[in-house]
Amino acid sequence: MPVGADATSVKRLYHVVVHTLAERVLSHIRQRDLLSAGDRVGVAVSGGIDSVALLRLLLELKPELGIVLAVVHFNHRLRGAESDADQEFVLQLAKDHALEILADVDDVAGHAHEEAISLETAAHDLRYGFFRYLLGEDGTCDSTHRLTKICTGHTLDDQAETVLMRIIRGAGIKGLGGIHPRFLVEGLDGEMSGEIVRPLLGLRRQELECYLRDLGQGWREDSTNTDTSLTRNRVRKLVVPMLEREFNPAVTENLSELAEIARDEEEYWENEVSGWMGTTVQWSEPDWVAEEDASPGLVQIASVPNENPSSSIVDLQARIEAAPWLVMNATLSRVWLLGEPVAVQRRVIRAIADHAGITLEFKHVEEVLRFSIASSDSSKRLSLPSGWEVVRRGEHLVFVTPDLREDKPDSDYEYDLPVPGSVYVHETRSKFEVMLVPAEQQAGYNPEHLLDADSVRGPFSVRNWRPGDRFWPAHTKSPKKIKELLQERHVPQPERRLWPVIVGMGEIYWTRGFPVPAQYRARPGCSALLFNEQIAGQD
Repeated sequence: MPVGADATSVKRLYHVVVHTLAERVLSHIRQRDLLSAGDRVGVAVSGGIDSVALLRLLLELKPELGIVLAVVHFNHRLRGAESDADQEFVLQLAKDHALEILADVDDVAGHAHEEAISLETAAHDLRYGFFRYLLGEDGTCDSTHRLTKICTGHTLDDQAETVLMRIIRGAGIKGLGGIHPRFLVEGLDGEMSGEIVRPLLGLRRQELECYLRDLGQGWREDSTNTDTSLTRNRVRKLVVPMLEREFNPAVTENLSELAEIARDEEEYWENEVSGWMGTTVQWSEPDWVAEEDASPGLVQIASVPNENPSSSIVDLQARIEAAPWLVMNATLSRVWLLGEPVAVQRRVIRAIADHAGITLEFKHVEEVLRFSIASSDSSKRLSLPSGWEVVRRGEHLVFVTPDLREDKPDSDYEYDLPVPGSVYVHETRSKFEVMLVPAEQQAGYNPEHLLDADSVRGPFSVRNWRPGDRFWPAHTKSPKKIKELLQERHVPQPERRLWPVIVGMGEIYWTRGFPVPAQYRARPGCSALLFNEQIAGQD
């Protein structure tokens, strides 16, 4: 206590500090229209600083806002007893403030393994699935527990870290929008069932820590926050402090402002794009679909040698429904496209891809634009990811969906594979994914499938093997041509041609059915990469 200060003055000073922070949150909520009187609000509380501070601030603002509060907690079961202790802490916190607790628990690690996705993706999917359930997305949540809003404790620091990571990995304007202050959740009927909102995006994490200390309110520390094998932790602990210290003390605030500018820009462009999709861009059913609609529902697929003829008969409609993209062609006027600014040209190409459900990187968009201005005597066909093509027909560009009637066993393929992330390969009818596996979570994985994250070099791509490709599986004396490896395994010729490999910087790190090279095996105590293939129709 300062010299000469009495208990009354300290209490008054404390009230001013707390009141100021709450006022800033209230101002943000009202400016963004995040919460309204009568809302039944679930506060997502993990037990950490951000979420506990969010709960205490909303408790303070509850009379002013006229809202009903409940505590929402999801136990990911990723840290054993520590996760259970977090849950007990949150339950007690809710009890201390006489708040309803809505809690759920799930096996995130098991879900990640079953779905062949990263732990981070699995945790996000299950957690937000629980949120959507509480917001009544599928109509099964009991009305007494149903919420209208769920608040999460994302801060200005989270926003800056997200934007910075996306800059590092590569992102367009949409990606630079970072964490949105709010997003709507639609029910199965297409109507809005609720919202997930972020009231703390204007506050620094340090401010929230000071706030809790002033209140005498404890919180839980997540041990994984110190794990520098995780990208976000390295950005938080190393990159951001270095940028603030060496370049600009306000870099966090500036990155947050960049996100806000990007979101407003993206909102404008989304309105423009929505008008193009039914006017400037014309969508039509492929000719081969119309042809088969006039015949029975079964279609003969091109026979593959040594294949049982009966297995080549498939239900075309089932293939169309299972396709991970829109089975429609898109037609666009070249004259219109080339008459627009480059920003519009890029936007419309990317909008077609997004609407069709395929992923185009910047280099693919640029290839399409170069193709659109090429002379008429040059190539009239351009290959895109997922088996799509762009074809010049007169003065039009036509984005052609893959013909699902035919398998193409003789065609080469190659797809970019993001880290972490996944890509669907049409030629193999399978999804490939790269997962980052922290050292402490590797026990449940086959070590022969794990690669040392610091030794392998991207960017990665998945493709079929090519003549001359060599691979050195663990437990073998020397590298061999993949052709020889497949012959030794007696892989049938039709399957052999499309056999997938994953390549980075000219090195083959993975191929289906073989252990990873011994020289790249994951080291004890280090993070690892897992390359995984999930074939359609297999569990």
